[in-house]
Amino acid sequence: MRSGFEKAPHLYSGPLYAGLTVGILGGSFNPAHAGHRHISLFALKTLGLDRVWWMVSPQNPLKSAAGMASLPERLEEARAVAAHPRIEVTAIETALGTRFTADTLAKLQRRFPKTRFVWLMGADNLRQIPRWMHWTRIFDSVAVAVFARPTYSLGALSGKAAQRYTRRRVSVSGVKGLARRRRPAWAFLRNPLHPASATAIRQARAAGS
Repeated sequence: MRSGFEKAPHLYSGPLYAGLTVGILGGSFNPAHAGHRHISLFALKTLGLDRVWWMVSPQNPLKSAAGMASLPERLEEARAVAAHPRIEVTAIETALGTRFTADTLAKLQRRFPKTRFVWLMGADNLRQIPRWMHWTRIFDSVAVAVFARPTYSLGALSGKAAQRYTRRRVSVSGVKGLARRRRPAWAFLRNPLHPASATAIRQARAAGS
């Protein structure tokens, strides 16, 4: 059993994750919801992951700070929603001093040199990832697993990122070994869809429902 300090990954916990395969689900988690947990559990099983990290961003560079709950509030709610021993919630980007995913992954790989990482994201993010800073470095550094999302999947697969890396796409039958593939390597997972939406939850809370 880990101590309280070790329940989430931090700058000095690299040895605890040596030899493990870790999926990273990054985002604002404003708020965390059952959809995040749904795809995390699917990823653990389908990709053969040892852990999934919910990496709660201090502030997404592509999102407005207006209506953003505080980082401590988002972390607390994420821990309550995750409720699983292999899903770990962290704000490690704060300690790393990074804002952009490409920089975060580069520093994580230096801090966790014996850990295999898989970047987890929804089809909506595959569509917009060409807007991210140094986005091709993400594909070059870690394996990427993309999850189907209602209304986004078709557009994502015809988008710039999917087309650029079309020959590096791994078939569903090979996803258990995705983390060990030579990069770039990515897969599109036909996971059962979940209706939860952070935007809808915020709107409902604002309306008092």
